[in-house]
Amino acid sequence: MAALPQNVREAWEGREGPVILATVSELGVPNIIYATCVSAFGDDKLVVADNYFEKTRKNLLSNPKGSILFITKDNKAYQVKGTLSYHMEGEIFDDMKTWNPEKHPGHAAAALTVEEVYSGVEKLC
Repeated sequence: MAALPQNVREAWEGREGPVILATVSELGVPNIIYATCVSAFGDDKLVVADNYFEKTRKNLLSNPKGSILFITKDNKAYQVKGTLSYHMEGEIFDDMKTWNPEKHPGHAAAALTVEEVYSGVEKLC
């Protein structure tokens, strides 16, 4: 587990548009989705609200490795890789309910625990 470097946290706060969440099935089949209902949790987790997951939910429950890609307003891209956990109750779920828009169901919160961070080919942690 690694914490997001301060400059990446600042980049996260200044991101532009949706993020991309990548998961992989137990058979190695990749799946990516756009996600707009996202937030950071603590120093080491990025959270995506499960409003309408299907393949994504199946993938992260059978193979917890994943990645989030986001871009900043100045067109700098960051990729965060790590392990996903799925929360239908508890602290991370409760936090998600505070920022997820009420018009979405918020079935659960998918939390990516940071293991590696990249900007292009440069490994930041």
